[in-house]
Amino acid sequence: MTWFDALLVTLWAVVTALGIRRGMAGLLWGLGGLLACLATNVLTGNALIAAALAALSAVGVSLLIGRLLPAPVEHAGHLAAGALGGFALGGALVAALALGFPLDMRVTPQGRAATYPSASLPPALYDAVSGSAVKNALSGVWSGPDAARILVVPDQVQH
Repeated sequence: MTWFDALLVTLWAVVTALGIRRGMAGLLWGLGGLLACLATNVLTGNALIAAALAALSAVGVSLLIGRLLPAPVEHAGHLAAGALGGFALGGALVAALALGFPLDMRVTPQGRAATYPSASLPPALYDAVSGSAVKNALSGVWSGPDAARILVVPDQVQH
């Protein structure tokens, strides 16, 4: 475990807590956020256009949730649903941050090979990311389903 893991786990806990605080709206917020990110990443490869689409979809999801559920409900089931939404959105955010650093590409006799993270990172950051338990647990995303790669590392998906 490194300090980078501690930051990622703290972020995940905060986003989960935000989902709990909003109750059923937290579930819609979390799942809506995931769908908006996935749709934005599928529709465009340009970072600026993706950021604009994500901001617009975030506003749309927020307005829709505000109309459907004007006040957070604090029944245990609603709080659990909010936790699920926050946990899902927080997990995607943590995965994107853990796997979002640059790669080093090298050519070997077997073909191209990538090393993550790049050795060009500052030494303290490189040590923290390369030794990260969260990053190691998420390493299957690189060869995982397209939807997971598009959501977490859209710039590494072959179009």
